[in-house]
Amino acid sequence: MKKKLIAAATAVLALSLAACSTPTGTPSGGADDVKTIGLITKFPVDFYDTMVNAAKSWDEAEAGATVIYAQGKSGTDDEGEIAAIQSMITQGVDAIAITPTSPNVMGDLQKAVDAGIPVILIDNDIPDWDGKTAVVATDNFAGGQLAGTWLKDNLPAGSKLGVLQGVLGNPSLDDRVKGMLDTLGDAAEVVATTPTDCDQTKGLNAAQDMLTGHPELTAIYSACGPPLTGALEAIKSSGRSIITVGFDASPDEVASIAAGIESASVAQFPAKMGSLGVQAAFDAASGKKVDAKIDTGTEMVTKDNVADFQ
Repeated sequence: MKKKLIAAATAVLALSLAACSTPTGTPSGGADDVKTIGLITKFPVDFYDTMVNAAKSWDEAEAGATVIYAQGKSGTDDEGEIAAIQSMITQGVDAIAITPTSPNVMGDLQKAVDAGIPVILIDNDIPDWDGKTAVVATDNFAGGQLAGTWLKDNLPAGSKLGVLQGVLGNPSLDDRVKGMLDTLGDAAEVVATTPTDCDQTKGLNAAQDMLTGHPELTAIYSACGPPLTGALEAIKSSGRSIITVGFDASPDEVASIAAGIESASVAQFPAKMGSLGVQAAFDAASGKKVDAKIDTGTEMVTKDNVADFQ
C-alpha cells in the first residue's frame, strides 16, 4: 500500500504532493520498482480537476508508481508552472506530465529532459520543442471542424458570427478556431474576434461588446468553456436569442445545454487525458516505447445527446 504525504507549497504555486515509500522504507524516486510521476495542470477549473481525479484513480491502481501534483493559478500562469517544474526537478521525479500554459515553459522543461526526466505534454502541444516524449491531447483542429460543421448545418442564411478566441499563440486553442473556420465556409460572416485567455469574465465582457457593436449578431463560438459561460450571462442580460457553441463541454456547459440555454459544445475527455498522460509518463520512465501522439478524441454535445454527458 502506497503512503501519501503532503509537502509545503511554493510561494508562487500551491503544490499538492503525494510521496511513496517502498516496503523497506527507501524514499520514492530512489526505488527501482517505484516511479514518481509529476503531474502539472494549469489552474483549478472543472476540466483540470477531472484530469487530476483520473490521474489519482490511475495512481491508486498502479502499485509501481506514485504521482505528485502541482497546479497554477490561471491559464496563463507561466511563472507558476515554471516553479512547479523546477521543484519537481529538484525532487528528482522520474517523469513529468504537464498541461503547458505556453511555449514560455519550454526552457525549464528542457532542463528536466537534460536531467534525464522524460516529459509528456497533455492537452496542449509545444510544436517547436523537440524535447517532449509524447503529446496526449485532443485533436483540436478536428474538434474545431466538428463545431464548424454543426454551425454550418444549423445557422440560418446570412448569419453573423462572433468568435471568442482562447489564449492567442496557444497552438491548441488557435487550432480550435482554425478548424471551425475550415468547415464553416460561407455559412456565416465572422464580424468580431476577441481573445479571452479562456477567462469567464473576459468572455462576458467580449460578448457584451459583440452584442452592443453588432445588433445583427446571430451566433457566438468560443474556443474554450469559461468564456462561453460568461457569454451566456451577457446574452441573458441582453434578452436576445443567440446560437452558442463552446469547446470543452464542461459541467456548466452541459447543464446549460440540457436547460436549452447553450446550443452545443465540443466535448473533450479530460479523464482520458489524465489517465493516459500519467500512463505515458510512467511508460517513458520505465524505458518503454511511447507513441509520439495519443489522441483522446472529441464529440459534439447537443440537446439530442446531452444526457450521455451529465
